[in-house]
Amino acid sequence: MKPPFFLIFNFEKKIFMIPEIFVTLSILLLLVGMVGTFLPILPGLIISFAGLLLYKFGANANISIIWIYLFGALTLVSAVLNYVIPAKTNRKYGGTKWGSIGSVVGTILGMIFIPIPLGFLIGMFAGVFIGELLHDSSDKKKALNSTKGAFIGFLYGTGFNLMVGLAMFLVVLVDIFKNFK
Repeated sequence: MKPPFFLIFNFEKKIFMIPEIFVTLSILLLLVGMVGTFLPILPGLIISFAGLLLYKFGANANISIIWIYLFGALTLVSAVLNYVIPAKTNRKYGGTKWGSIGSVVGTILGMIFIPIPLGFLIGMFAGVFIGELLHDSSDKKKALNSTKGAFIGFLYGTGFNLMVGLAMFLVVLVDIFKNFK
């Protein structure tokens, strides 16, 4: 009698291998990681990269190790850019440290007190605006420009993360369909 399709027992090595479960978990991690590129509470690309690693090594997939190195490097680059891009765009549009601090505080408060899916984003923009007004209450135009810079920085960072997460997902999906029999 054959074991169920999802459970393969290797009698020689006495190891249980359940590749379909690893494939399913890796796809789930990749999808959650893509959602995490929008939500600051989830480390999006790290979760996606964990899904890619699980697929490669857990499901014993045939994807090239070059993809692992490439996406590992892009995940590290993304971690750095997530801090550099918003600061640079904020500064480019006339922002100060007050706006940057307001951005962090506003993001946290937005996640807690604004119970809608993008509450953190509203909190971030309000935090930048209020932070800049605390720095210089007479210059509302500068505060609006700084908020615009924070928004553009958010779009750049999120767009980059989403593209990398989507690329990881597509590499796994193509490999799954390529090996589908």
